[in-house]
Amino acid sequence: MKTKLNLLAAALALAAPAFAQTSDEELLKQLANPVASLISVPFQSNFDFRMGPLDQGTQFKLNFQPVIPIAMSKDWNLIIRTIVPYVSQEDVFKGPLPQFPGLPGDVPDALERAAEKAFNKAAKKRFPNDAHQDGLSDIVQSFFFSPKEPVGGWILGFGPVLLYPTATDDKLGTEKWAAGPTALALKQHGGWTYGVLGNHLWSYAGNEDRRSVNATFVQPFLSYATKTKTTFGLNAESTYDWNNSQWTVPVNATVSQLVKVGGLPVQFTVGGRYYAEGPSGAPEWGLRFVITPLFPTGAKPASAPDGKSYAK
Repeated sequence: MKTKLNLLAAALALAAPAFAQTSDEELLKQLANPVASLISVPFQSNFDFRMGPLDQGTQFKLNFQPVIPIAMSKDWNLIIRTIVPYVSQEDVFKGPLPQFPGLPGDVPDALERAAEKAFNKAAKKRFPNDAHQDGLSDIVQSFFFSPKEPVGGWILGFGPVLLYPTATDDKLGTEKWAAGPTALALKQHGGWTYGVLGNHLWSYAGNEDRRSVNATFVQPFLSYATKTKTTFGLNAESTYDWNNSQWTVPVNATVSQLVKVGGLPVQFTVGGRYYAEGPSGAPEWGLRFVITPLFPTGAKPASAPDGKSYAK
């Protein structure tokens, strides 16, 4: 135990110079920039309510979202953003089963019972009534190639996005392998950050009995960081399902505070979400809580055309 504590103390001591080189103002800018050269390990908790066919379902989702920057050259970074979701939900698939209408005419009781049994079996398969599911959902991983310097004042990133069928319950995932392009563009000036992130996923392999994945994700975002290290954020995590011609649009409003915990920068976030659009059974509202430990790389920020600094 003593050896482990000594190793931990040594690691923190080695990391301290990097923390010292990155001011709180720079950290806030990097936090608002999805392709900043900043190692972060967000734990994002989402609570959604009034889900399912009876509007009685609830869902808890914990997203482990490590962000790893890699310097590819003097001009380019590779930012790997991974989302590993754990889901626990109740009554999301619970609903009233259709009742057996009976057979017309005078038929033997044995035939009636056999028909009712077959009907109920088919109904349970067509209208699942499982009350609770929990486990790992599908992992999504994005690879952003990003110029270290802004292009015309814009911070850019682009690359592939991959979906892995890692769900431990078939109701928590797609059972499909999927891939596609992802990109983002954002601007920062003063305490403001605004931009848009998007991707599209097409399935190319997986369970042939499951519906294909053909979905577009669009996330416009806006945030403002104050001198007290408080950040106010607004975004819409919109998904368009091309198979069903259906939007799902949760709008999130958040407040974040950057603090130091034992010398380590940590951002705490709380927020609420309202579903402006969604299919039948989608949630109506929800809550979000995020804890984001930060590990600044100590890289010198690049100068933007407006004289402000952007993380490299």
